[in-house]
Amino acid sequence: MRRQRVPPHRSLVVRLLATSLLVAVCAILATTWLAVQSTTQAIQQAQGRSLADDKDIYDTLVGYAASHRDWSGVTAVLAERADTLERRITLMTPERQVIADSAPDGPSLRAARPSATVDPLQVDLGLTGGSARIDPRVLGPYVLTKRESAFTRTLAGQWHDCIRRDSKLGVKVVMGPTGRASVQVTGTDPRDIVSSCEPAELTRPLRSEAEPIEQLEAATRSCMRKAGAPERVAIQLDRTAIPSGDAEFDKQVDACLQKAQLAQLRPYVAPPALLFVTDEAQGTTEPVFNLSRANVIRIVEVTGAVLAATVLVTVLVGRRLVRPLRALTDATRLPADEQARVPVTTRDEIGLLATALNDLAARREQTEALRKSMVSDVAHELRTPLSNIRSWLEAAQDGLAQPDAQLLNLLLDEALLLQHIIDDLRDLAAADAGDLRIHREPHFVADLLEQVVEAHRGAAEAAGVRLATEVVADPETAVDGARLRQLVGNVVANAIRHTPAGGSVTVRCVVVDDQLTIAVSDTGTGIAPADTAKVFDRFWRADDSRTRSTGGSGLGLSIARKLAEAHDGTISVASVLGQGSTFTIRLPIVAPVPQ
Repeated sequence: MRRQRVPPHRSLVVRLLATSLLVAVCAILATTWLAVQSTTQAIQQAQGRSLADDKDIYDTLVGYAASHRDWSGVTAVLAERADTLERRITLMTPERQVIADSAPDGPSLRAARPSATVDPLQVDLGLTGGSARIDPRVLGPYVLTKRESAFTRTLAGQWHDCIRRDSKLGVKVVMGPTGRASVQVTGTDPRDIVSSCEPAELTRPLRSEAEPIEQLEAATRSCMRKAGAPERVAIQLDRTAIPSGDAEFDKQVDACLQKAQLAQLRPYVAPPALLFVTDEAQGTTEPVFNLSRANVIRIVEVTGAVLAATVLVTVLVGRRLVRPLRALTDATRLPADEQARVPVTTRDEIGLLATALNDLAARREQTEALRKSMVSDVAHELRTPLSNIRSWLEAAQDGLAQPDAQLLNLLLDEALLLQHIIDDLRDLAAADAGDLRIHREPHFVADLLEQVVEAHRGAAEAAGVRLATEVVADPETAVDGARLRQLVGNVVANAIRHTPAGGSVTVRCVVVDDQLTIAVSDTGTGIAPADTAKVFDRFWRADDSRTRSTGGSGLGLSIARKLAEAHDGTISVASVLGQGSTFTIRLPIVAPVPQ
């Protein structure tokens, strides 16, 4: 047989190869992305450390400039910070003249970009993180004398005692950078006890503060006058203007006030300087990260090697996977009578498929054997009544038998038996095709069972068998009355046939675990344990000779099982050889639908 070729786009090897290539490409892209992200994160962390170092250095130098009028003593500060941080720190004038350098022998930084400009009157908010342009450590002319500082401390102590006496707030005396004392309060009090206890002397400027505040107010008014704006400006103790309620006017006042403050504080701080923070003995101020041509070529080579290895491994694995699949295909293409078992060479999904195919072949052989046996059984069952009918008719035709009432009764019995077999086969065919319909209607089960018993009472009396019913429960349930009578009738008829004279057959109805249970018990011949599983097979009889002495078509119990399954129930048998059998029918109780 010529092997059919699979189109390349449908080949398992091609699809596996495409999948592996896609996986490899995704893995490479993911690895590249991860490497880039890791490198970027490392650079960002390094830049973050650099920024943290720069911020620390910047804050130190701004503090120095805020408390000194020049940079004459900053060299020692630079040396200490450079040694601690292991960085090179350089200060230059705006004209790029070196003020101080922790590594004077290092490369020149004249062309480098400065890290920041150190000016306590114009701080870098990106480094400080605050909102005030003037560093709070710039005190200028607002430093109190020792006597004035002691005076404010006394007043702050009175303020402290008043708050502690009239409330339970947490409070302590603190000293400001200018030497002015105040109180720090924690907690809240609805009575506003803090402001009511504040001494009036603490709200007014002292002698050391009054003169510079007046100068600041005069400079602000002069600026407002030059701008053509009203000069109604009042400066508070904290060196802020009292708001007027006019947004545009207050904005102009703030601009003039800031300009006046810069002019007033400039003589008290060091001049602006350029700050350079670099690696030790190096002139670069920024990290550099570039992919060289060699690195790009190396990445391409590694990527190509990974792809080549993926293709090679995929082809080898694919061929190994396809080999047992081809064996399975060849086995399924053999004629039905020549199909051999496929060897199971693996334990993976393909091995499971081979096992399933072998099981399928075995079941098909079993089904074919059952089909042949059933055809033989059907032919045998139909041949017997037809042969009898033909024999009697030929005898009557040849004059060997008289066509009287007795002959007609014999022919009618054989025709009824033939009709019974055909009806049973029709019911089984309908059940196998799924066309066995159930028409549920409300019925009391005891009434249906009584009808079955009455219908078979004549046959029981003729066989010398006592037939009785025991109704323990009589529920009303939705069932197909005719089919349920047929189901129980087949079981009762089978029990009567296999019960000798003097025996008994009992039909019992109970409710167990919300299920309707109908048990048909007899004191007959019983069933051998090895034959219990065959009871519901078609055309099976306990006697191997297939005699009709016990009657029946051999299909009654098979039909009974189909009818039980159609009612969503089950039927089972328990038997002891020589003592009798009990067939148990279990059906769910279906509540009748109200009309």
